[in-house]
This record gives sequence, structure tokens and C-alpha cells, in this order.
Amino acid sequence: MVDAWRDDRIGSALRGENPAVMRRLEAGFAVIGDVQFLPGYSVLLTDDPAVRRLSELPRSRRLAFLDGMDHLGEAVERACRRVETGFRRVNLEILGNTDGFLHAHVWPRYDWEPEELVRLPVWLYPRRMWGEERHALGARHDRLRQAIGEELDRLAGRDMPTAPPGAG
Repeated sequence: MVDAWRDDRIGSALRGENPAVMRRLEAGFAVIGDVQFLPGYSVLLTDDPAVRRLSELPRSRRLAFLDGMDHLGEAVERACRRVETGFRRVNLEILGNTDGFLHAHVWPRYDWEPEELVRLPVWLYPRRMWGEERHALGARHDRLRQAIGEELDRLAGRDMPTAPPGAG
């Protein structure tokens, strides 16, 4: 089964078998979303499939997960601003109503969205859009996916501690 990784997104990421993974972060995996009706949609998956809620993590891991969400949000913002037209902002969400594992959604929002939807939560987009083939993740998203990965790398480099003068 080609898409079996979808049934175990975290396990497949841990095994290196999840093709949606863009980068491994300290407390999870940055993945590109299956649907791209808002180009750049990404998700931060926890790296512990048993964790269902943010509150189940010890404080240090909770902060690391939130830091990863922040990094992914900033990377999506930077990449979409650079690669896509009409970028407006990023929405960050931790919902957990459908999938039984901790994850955070990063939704880029655009000026070209329909007026009746642009100010609403993404979940109010018509259901049909979530399954239309034209919105499915595909090769046409490779440039944006690469740009998000590059921005994640830049942010990781920015956060690396530097040695004090004379050290090393």
C-alpha cells in the first residue's frame, strides 16, 4: 500500500518512511500538509505517538514543541512571502479534535482567498476542497516545500548557541 504511512504518521516519521516530513525538529516533525488549497499548509507532529495533548508533555518537552510550532510558523511565513503571491499572514492552531495525537496546524492565509472566507477559520472552507485532486499535495508544491525546509534550516542555525570568544 503506497500511502500506508498516513495510517501511522508519527511512527512512519520515526522510521524515516513518512514522505511528508520536511525536517526533524527537537520535539517533533515538520510536515507539509496533504491538502494545499492554501499553499504552504504545514503540520508539526509530536515525536511521541502516545501523547494526545500538549498538557501530557513534561514542561521542557512542551516548551520544545511550542518552540517548534513557532519555528514552523515563521518558516512558512518567510517561504510563502518569498514564493507565493498575495501572502497575508499565518494562523497557528492546536486542535486535536480529529487525530488522536498531538499536532499543530500552520495555515498560511492569502489576500486572494474568497472574501466570505478570508477572515474565518480554515475549517469553514467547503468540505469538497479538502478532497479535490487539484488541492492534493504534489510535485507542483516542491518549490514551496523546499523553501519552507530552507527557512527551517536558517532558523535552526540562528538558534544554535555560539561559542564565547576565545572558546574552542
